[in-house]
Amino acid sequence: MPEENLPKPASRDYYLLALRIIGDFGASIAVPVVILVLIGQYIDKKYNTAPLFIILAFVLAALISAKIIHKKAKNYGAQYKRLNDAGKKEKKPEDHL
Repeated sequence: MPEENLPKPASRDYYLLALRIIGDFGASIAVPVVILVLIGQYIDKKYNTAPLFIILAFVLAALISAKIIHKKAKNYGAQYKRLNDAGKKEKKPEDHL
C-alpha cells in the first residue's frame, strides 16, 4: 500500500488544535477590548472627557490581551509539541518498509 493512501488520523487533531487556537485567541483579544472600551465610553460620557478614557481603555485592553495571548501561546506550543511527539512515536521505521 503506497504511503500517500494511508489514513492520517493525526491531521484531524492538528486541525482541531488550530481551530481552538483561532477561537481562543480571537476571544482573548475581543473580550477585553469590548468590555474596557465600553467602560471607557461610560466614564467619558459621565465626566465629559471624550476620548481620553476610551483611548486609555483601549491601551489597557491591548496590554491585557498581549499578556493573555503570550500565556496561551506558550500553552498551545506545549500542546502542539505533545501532539507532534505522539505522531512521531506512532510511526515506526519498520512500518514504512
